[in-house]
Amino acid sequence: MTAPSALNLPSYKEMDAETRARHDSILAREKVMEVVELVKTFDSLGGTITAIGGIDFAVHQREFISVIGPSGCGKSTLIRILAGLETPTTGAVLLNGEAVTEPGADRGMVFQGYTLFPWLTVIKNIMFGLKNKGMSTTTAREEAMQWIQMIGLEGFENHYPHQLSGGMKQRVAIARAMANNPSILLMDEPFGALDAQTRAKMQAHLIELWKNVSLTVLFITHDLDEAIYLADRILVLGAQPGHVQEIIENPVPRPRSPDQFVTPSFLATKFRLQELIHPPTEEEKLPITKMTPAGDEVE
Repeated sequence: MTAPSALNLPSYKEMDAETRARHDSILAREKVMEVVELVKTFDSLGGTITAIGGIDFAVHQREFISVIGPSGCGKSTLIRILAGLETPTTGAVLLNGEAVTEPGADRGMVFQGYTLFPWLTVIKNIMFGLKNKGMSTTTAREEAMQWIQMIGLEGFENHYPHQLSGGMKQRVAIARAMANNPSILLMDEPFGALDAQTRAKMQAHLIELWKNVSLTVLFITHDLDEAIYLADRILVLGAQPGHVQEIIENPVPRPRSPDQFVTPSFLATKFRLQELIHPPTEEEKLPITKMTPAGDEVE
């Protein structure tokens, strides 16, 4: 891995005055979600396994925060606790100052897998949560149509999930989660199953939605470019057990575009993420014994 100095890259902590002011403004806002000394352990035949070991951070109003880390660092366990789908062993999650103890409509959730109800059309999938909150069918349909227009699926409202592409399904899943007006949208690698071209389109769609709707987002990803492209701050987890290595204030200016993937600030931030997630170690070789002559020796 080439050092940033050899590439003439700036420090990942350097940013222009406008971006610095934006970060100061974000951190001055109210805290939507607070994670306090969060610990999660599991019992196994070999003893107790600590998946998460004392995580602390906060997400501020209208902030977009990405969470990234190596395999086994507890990203999915963390987001399930934030969603109320699992309980922590110790510590707490606070949403608008109230303890999270179970799932609730105040947290929207979008998973990597397509979680739409297959027996419901696009519009009825989006209406589902609205009607559960007591909204009339007429009002729920009107609101759902507004979301369908916003995500660019007008004309597909009466289609079923199996009639949609992967990107379309995720747009519906995001709209369904956002229609309930949650305090925070939790996204667990929502674009991980998409091809590269569709993934890029979905990233652009999400940025447009986030810019135009009062929404706070916590986004789990394993993709370094995606984390930098989307987030205001990047929470970097380390493994064994999961812990916060660093919270990086993203120096890449907004508005964002794919052209920024090759800018010095983007590359400097990506290098720092690589340094944290994949620290230099001795090269590991698999204990493979050559079974037959290959005929083409490659070192």
